[in-house]
Amino acid sequence: MSGRASSAEPRSGRLADRRRRSRRRALVALATLLVFTLVGVVYGLHQPAVRIAQVTIYGADQSLADVARTAMQGSYLGIIPRDSFFFVPKGEIRSKILSAHQDMAAVSIFRNGFTGLSIKLDYRVPVARWCGAAPKLAASSTSSDASNGCYLFDANGYVYGLSDPDAAPLNAALLYEPISSESIIGSTLPSADVLPPIFDFARQFASFGSPAASIAIRSDEVDVYVKSGTRITYVLGEEQEAFAALVSARANLNLADGSIEYVDLRFPGKVYLKKRNAP
Repeated sequence: MSGRASSAEPRSGRLADRRRRSRRRALVALATLLVFTLVGVVYGLHQPAVRIAQVTIYGADQSLADVARTAMQGSYLGIIPRDSFFFVPKGEIRSKILSAHQDMAAVSIFRNGFTGLSIKLDYRVPVARWCGAAPKLAASSTSSDASNGCYLFDANGYVYGLSDPDAAPLNAALLYEPISSESIIGSTLPSADVLPPIFDFARQFASFGSPAASIAIRSDEVDVYVKSGTRITYVLGEEQEAFAALVSARANLNLADGSIEYVDLRFPGKVYLKKRNAP
C-alpha cells in the first residue's frame, strides 16, 4: 500500500510542474504579444499619415491656427504625440482660444481626414452697451460720444469687450447697472435674465416720438431716458403694466419735445408726471 502511494505522489508533482510551466509560458507569450502590440501602436501613432499637419480656421483670423498648433506640441507621457489624429486635445484648444478672445462665443473643432483639423469660430452678438453703474449725466447719454468707455455684452448678459464703434448692437439704448465684480470684462450682468423685456419696453418709446437713449437699473426699479431728455420710471418686471399705463395717457403725454421732466409709472393704474419749468 505504501509503495503505491509513494509512486502516485511523484506523478502528481510532475503534472503540477508541467501545468505551472505551461501557464508561465502562456503568460510570457501574452506579455510579449502585448509589448509588440503596444510598440506597433506607438509606432503607428508617430506616422505622418495619422498626425495633424494642417489647421484651417473658419470665421476668424488664420493666425489663430497657431494657438491650435501650440496646444498640439509635445506628447502624452512622452510617448503618444499630441497632434495624433486619435488624441487631438480639443478641450485645450477650445479653452485657449476662448480665454484669449472674449468676443468669441463658441469654438467647434472637426477632424478633416487623418491629417487636417478644421476650427469654426462663432462670435458673440452684441445686444447693447453697458456703460457703468448709473447715467453720468442722465440725458447726456443722447450725445454722440456717450458710448465712449462702454462695454459690449451678449444675450446672456456676458460682458466681453470695450465698445467697438464698428459694432451695431441689437439695441441702441445704453444700459447702466452696478456690477459687483472688479473685472468688468468676463462679468455677467446681474439683470441678465430680465433684460429682454426691459429692452422690448424701451423700444416702444419710438412710437411716442422719442426713442430710448439709455436705461438705468436701480435695484427693483428702472429708469428709461428718452432722447428728448424725459425720464420714465417703473417697477422692474412690470413692463407690460407700465406700457399699458403709457398708452392710456398718450393724449396727455408729449415725450418728443422735452417739456416733461419725468413720468412715474410705479403705481398700478396711475401715471404721474412733472413738467419742466419754462425757461
